[in-house]
Amino acid sequence: MPSGVDYSELGGSLPAIASLNASYSQASLSLPSTYYAPLPPGERKAFSDVRRTFCLFVTFDLLFITLLWIIELNISKSIWTSLENEVVHYNFKSSFFDIFLLAVFRFLCLQLGYAAFRLRHWWVIAITTLVTSAFLIAKVIWSDLFSQNAFGYVLPITSFVVAWLETWFLDFKVLTQEAEDERVYLAAVNAACEPAPLICPRPVSDGQFYSPPESLAGSDEDLDEEGLGRKELTEQDKQFIRQGREAMAVVEQILTQEENWKFEKTNEMGDAVYTLEIPFHGKTFILKALLQCTAELVYQEVILQPEKMVQWNRTVSVCQILQRVDDNTMVSYDVSAGAAGGVVSPRDFVNVRRVERRRDCYISAGMATNHSSKPPHSRYVRGENGPGGFVVLKSSSNPSVCTFIWVLNTDLKGRLPRYLIHQSLAATMFEFMSHLRQRINEVHVSYR
Repeated sequence: MPSGVDYSELGGSLPAIASLNASYSQASLSLPSTYYAPLPPGERKAFSDVRRTFCLFVTFDLLFITLLWIIELNISKSIWTSLENEVVHYNFKSSFFDIFLLAVFRFLCLQLGYAAFRLRHWWVIAITTLVTSAFLIAKVIWSDLFSQNAFGYVLPITSFVVAWLETWFLDFKVLTQEAEDERVYLAAVNAACEPAPLICPRPVSDGQFYSPPESLAGSDEDLDEEGLGRKELTEQDKQFIRQGREAMAVVEQILTQEENWKFEKTNEMGDAVYTLEIPFHGKTFILKALLQCTAELVYQEVILQPEKMVQWNRTVSVCQILQRVDDNTMVSYDVSAGAAGGVVSPRDFVNVRRVERRRDCYISAGMATNHSSKPPHSRYVRGENGPGGFVVLKSSSNPSVCTFIWVLNTDLKGRLPRYLIHQSLAATMFEFMSHLRQRINEVHVSYR
């Protein structure tokens, strides 16, 4: 990656957000404006409070089912006679002993997975809930429990409900809370290791920007000089420009730390997805791909004409330019297509973007903002994008190839589990690259 390059703004409309993107929600969309010396983070708990509560709830599940079973044994006959009938002379159609064993099975699997091994994945509870649900449904259909007494209803229903409560608690409380705690801790560690915050907004360095009339970088005091036709900027316009520059500074910091990127996965085309924890913004996904075309072509298709992206990118259903603030800054409105067969509903986003053209790369960077013409609508869930963007790097040795980098930080909002969204982001980014390559091939054919 070339040194001395200002990598910045979030170009396009974050298209891959359309299919199932989502990323970690940033703690705040605005960064501190002054440097500070943060306190070093405290020790992390080896066993989080929310996980401890979950393990106690799993223990309660076993004790409660055991208590109900003992009460049922007492009601029928003497407890020893009932035990002999249900255990020694076990009968699938009339015995409650298997429901008790089902509770023991859940207890052992969940305590082993989430207490002993401290797993941070849902696969263990998925297995226990699947086994419990399948067994209880079969039990209710083929047994005679409902014809015995009230416990014929209470035990299977209680076991079924408690199993699904455990699933909900782990999915929406334990895993999400621990992910948030991990993000905050890593942010604190990174901040404590630096003399100043890792990501701090600052004016970009002098250089040539993309704009019809080329303009030079300046400080916030020069905002009035950067307008279209040198028009007078409103306070809202100046805020949009500041947000664009802030996103640009963050993306620049991300891309200059390539050695810290954590590899996630790759595809058959050689595209690779990485992640990086960014203080104040959380988990950021980075796609890096090599394209067999000129950088100018990608610049035209992805950065300069985002509103035309709906013609070839199936993950986006709407992309509009709401306002052109100045020669480098615009505000866009994007709507992502639904995903997973309608399980994930469409999201809409309002982004401020800043576009720049440099000697060896093209850049588009941005982040979420608000615009009076597009308030939140009941038809869509309003998502929020953290600093991110598109970068197209020219090749110094071969002008017919280029490197494409996409930095993505997004929060889809709604009730979607974050870990599920994170697992889907790489596939979403790869899908976008597939659409982009197809578009590039079509353009090449049309030029022949």
